[in-house]
Amino acid sequence: MKEQTLSVKKKILRILIVLTVVAVVVGMTYYVLKKTGAWESVNSVEKIKTLILSLGFYGRLFFVLLQFLQVTFLPIPSTITTLAGLLVYGPLQTSLLSLSGILLGSTFAFFLGRQFGRKIVTFMVGTESCKKWTKFLTEAKYSFFIMMILPIFPDDILCLVAGLTDMSWAFFVITNLISRPLAVFSTCFLGSGDIIPYEGWGLVVWAILLIGVAVVLYLSFKYRKQIEIFLKKKFSRLKHLQK
Repeated sequence: MKEQTLSVKKKILRILIVLTVVAVVVGMTYYVLKKTGAWESVNSVEKIKTLILSLGFYGRLFFVLLQFLQVTFLPIPSTITTLAGLLVYGPLQTSLLSLSGILLGSTFAFFLGRQFGRKIVTFMVGTESCKKWTKFLTEAKYSFFIMMILPIFPDDILCLVAGLTDMSWAFFVITNLISRPLAVFSTCFLGSGDIIPYEGWGLVVWAILLIGVAVVLYLSFKYRKQIEIFLKKKFSRLKHLQK
């Protein structure tokens, strides 16, 4: 009976810690965004660009914070923040700043899942998403690497859910150190127009690339269920072979 009482107390304490951490992070985020005027200015590329420029040198810190928050708490598409960064800092700086914020956000998301458990993850991503991806990564842990590369999977949600599984910190960090730069650098350098210009011969190349990407994305989403089944089978088998 005494052990059960202690267990209940621990659970209550854990819930209180979770609520406190979330409240502090959300409160600080809201305060910073409100204070800088960013709360009304993070819904378009042009507005974010103007805000970054108005902050001078500290615009870089703000940009890193935005990339961190879009992984964890704010429903801002990374495309918007990245394009705004490109207009201000160019491809190299934007890549490095974006990568810093995204890697920090991904690591923090994994930490939340690992430290505070299912309740915080369910609160942030919803019950169905939590159940689906927890089951998926539990059965096919090593598919996480492929899923972080393919654009059809919710990489930010996966980072949170991964913390609920037996995935090691080392595997999580290495996967992000490989997969995140691939996405960030390709987006920034291709999107900047430095490699393929937005004029002359570049227009033909862009047209071919866009058609190719559209076809791949269409097929990927159309056969997403089959891709999920394939990954689960292949990587579940790998997990059993290692036992």
